[in-house]
Amino acid sequence: MTEKDKREDKVKTNAPKNLMVPMLLLSLRGWDLHGYKLIEQLSEFGMRSVDQGNVYRTLRQLEKDNMIKSEWDTSAGGPAKRIYSLTDAGEEYLSLWADSLEQYQSMLDRFFSMYTNMIFPPRQKNDDD
Repeated sequence: MTEKDKREDKVKTNAPKNLMVPMLLLSLRGWDLHGYKLIEQLSEFGMRSVDQGNVYRTLRQLEKDNMIKSEWDTSAGGPAKRIYSLTDAGEEYLSLWADSLEQYQSMLDRFFSMYTNMIFPPRQKNDDD
């Protein structure tokens, strides 16, 4: 692995890990889902490597914090599975996350605007133009 690859890997793995919480809450907004479906949703959000154990620990903590609730689904054949759903408190918390992420997005937009202008500075008008 080259030094550049190591640096890129470090940046990618240091991305905000707590984004799992708003992604899980958003996935449950309007849907009641099993844990494995939530893990699929995280992958669809772009989380490259999802530690399943960490997802289930996060779900248990969210349930302790009354952000989500769960119940056992015994309707299908095979072992019972937990179905998770969003609570009113979880909905409010998701709204706070959305506001915070909107501010973060604004900072990122400014960053990329500055970054792009440094790489591709705006073309200056000449008298000949």
